[in-house]
Amino acid sequence: MGTVSTHRLPTTDPERAERLRAALLAADFTADGLLDLLGAPAYAALGRSEIVPALRATRGDSALETLVRLFLLQRPVTYGRAGAALPIDDCLADGWLVRTDEGGEAASADGAGAGGDRDVVRASVDVRPYGGPDGEDWWIVSDLGCAVGGAGGIAVRPGAHSGSGTVDEGAGLSDTGQPRVGRAELVLGVGGASTTLAGITVREPVARTLDLGTGSGIQALHAAQHATSVTVTDRNPRALQFARLTLALSGAAVPEVREGSLFEPVRGETYDLIVSNPPFVISPGARFAYRDGGMGGDDLCRMLVEGAAEHLTNGGYCQLLANWQHVDGEDWRDRVAGWVPHGCDAWIVQREVQDVTQYAELWLRDGGDHQGDPEAYAERYDTWLDEFGARKTKAVGFGWITLRKSGADSPSVTVEEWPHPVEQPLGAWVRAHFDRQDFLRATDDAALLAARFRLAPEVVQEQVGLPGAEDPEHVVLRQNRGMRRATKVDTVGAGFAGACDGSLSAGRIVDAIAQLLGEDPVQLRDRTPESIRLLVEQGFLEPVGDVGGA
Repeated sequence: MGTVSTHRLPTTDPERAERLRAALLAADFTADGLLDLLGAPAYAALGRSEIVPALRATRGDSALETLVRLFLLQRPVTYGRAGAALPIDDCLADGWLVRTDEGGEAASADGAGAGGDRDVVRASVDVRPYGGPDGEDWWIVSDLGCAVGGAGGIAVRPGAHSGSGTVDEGAGLSDTGQPRVGRAELVLGVGGASTTLAGITVREPVARTLDLGTGSGIQALHAAQHATSVTVTDRNPRALQFARLTLALSGAAVPEVREGSLFEPVRGETYDLIVSNPPFVISPGARFAYRDGGMGGDDLCRMLVEGAAEHLTNGGYCQLLANWQHVDGEDWRDRVAGWVPHGCDAWIVQREVQDVTQYAELWLRDGGDHQGDPEAYAERYDTWLDEFGARKTKAVGFGWITLRKSGADSPSVTVEEWPHPVEQPLGAWVRAHFDRQDFLRATDDAALLAARFRLAPEVVQEQVGLPGAEDPEHVVLRQNRGMRRATKVDTVGAGFAGACDGSLSAGRIVDAIAQLLGEDPVQLRDRTPESIRLLVEQGFLEPVGDVGGA
């Protein structure tokens, strides 16, 4: 048996991919299987890129332990042990595995010593089990050591299997003789940002979906479950190949693949859904393709939002994650709202804000700069702060942007800060938000009072005040689902919400409250619609059926 060239990523032969997937399932190399094997502490540690607990939990010789060591811990496994868990000829031929000896030297081309005491195999890529929203068993394929990005940095040298923390941005050969990929072209796997975007995406049957900046293909994998066709784009050709691998290994339909930046590869085409986890980091340069857009400030996110409308079908959604600058003397809400193209409704949610020092430190650690020369680290840190200073940027916001092409003359643009915990997945709540905007836009005050409403599920009332006080200081309505909002209401608002069961029109409820409180019903009808609109907009009340009589 001869070895194959290690100068390429694995291939995606359909029949062989099916055999490999069958072997992974047979070994229970799934998200649930991992949790059962490792236990919750070791499983959680693996998500933090801490591998020692997982190493301790995989000292046996089961097929599952073999696969964890190969694909998640990037440890060598003997040829015979790997062959007991995988279709090893397929994996070697297609490049999923590379055969070396225990000293790290590549095995001879004629296969001498195959299966001997020193003959071992190593994974060429990270293959990570990932549970789909309906219990599907999927696998995300990415560069070794790059399953999790963020503040922890990319601790494993690309192409190396020793766990070294060496920072190396250039190409060359690894300890195994495998070509080392320059860090600028690394492709990351599953992280918090990608799962967040997958959770907020509206899931409904559509004809065409675009995953712009696909990376390892996570969003495309989700979209393939409800879209007739999926197009993936990326400016990094390696990312496109990883996306193919992810979808093929997970049994999803083959996507249409386009290389290029932003909307250039799909000029003139429209989609029902566009999703993007773009390289949104605001940085002085373009060191890493997976995070740095190579444009000044937040221009990449702005251009993506501004250009979305012409690539959306009527009623189509564009959903993305983004960073935006907080510029001195400018309201960030106005800045981001100004990106929204004509004819689109928008919901923009800021989830986090970091001052420029926190932000620079986060991404310097992500790039591994803290592991290198202190003087070089300080110089790069200074460069980041110079860039922010030149742009008068005092902080950077992170959040979600959802556009819907409504064609409305008076579009609804909601911009808010919501750093509190939410319930994922949120896709259904995102769609409901825009449905409520349609209702409110089409409903004047008279029609609002004629409408019937129902209190949304899982809404509770809290009374806040001093212990023993006869009356509460204020009443709070709180959602226990979705965005988990809370809002203060007065006596009228609390009484109105409590009476909304869909049987009476809003006007009749207001009249009853006026009679109970001894207020003028005409005056109460005049001032109540504003409060009703707020409760509907925030999802505390849901319109019911046709508008009835007032």
